[in-house]
Amino acid sequence: MSTVKASCLVCGEPLQYFEEAREVACAICGKREAAHAVCREGHYVCDACHRKEGVDLVMARCASTDSRNPIEIAQDLMADKAIYPNGPEHHTLVGAALLAAYRNAGGEIDLDRALAELRERSLNVPGGVCGFWGACGAAVSAGMYLSIVTGSTPLTAEPWAQAQGLTARILGCLAEIGGPRCCKRTSFAAIQTSVGYTAEVLGVRMELPERIVCAFAARNAECIGARCPYSRGA
Repeated sequence: MSTVKASCLVCGEPLQYFEEAREVACAICGKREAAHAVCREGHYVCDACHRKEGVDLVMARCASTDSRNPIEIAQDLMADKAIYPNGPEHHTLVGAALLAAYRNAGGEIDLDRALAELRERSLNVPGGVCGFWGACGAAVSAGMYLSIVTGSTPLTAEPWAQAQGLTARILGCLAEIGGPRCCKRTSFAAIQTSVGYTAEVLGVRMELPERIVCAFAARNAECIGARCPYSRGA
């Protein structure tokens, strides 16, 4: 399990967010760009450095798993040190876990090609979009999953509507739970909602555990505790 809290990857201090982007330099690769967060010591880590190891892990494991349970796949990935408590690697993890489970549950897709497409799309979704865009990256990742399996494009009819319907349902669920952000909570909600929606609109039935329980609360300084539907005490 990752031993790094939801804080700076360089020094471990909490992150501070700005409403307006500022020019900063990545403490790891040196790239300068506009961003909305640094730690208390002024360190900034760009999305590419933050998620590279985690995204590589997600791709490898999702390409080889035989599980039909995307929560099981996600939890296995989240337990690895390459997946931090919060971060943009979850924008790839959600859709990839769903693609793998969908194929294993009988969905007709070329998994390798689907994962490659998801990777390319998901890397365009930056960290912090839940607060700055009003659309959580976990929901967007799930929408990518459905758009890939249905062949949705801006010009399709039913697949386009189905993808919007899924992300809308997930975002409604997340809004009802409330903030602050937790990438584990939002990932579980996005996956759980997607499993039911996929069975409803596509007839492919993935599996879910009897109850989803988060094992990562101690790693997240902003955990909402018993208010989270996936907490041990919920």
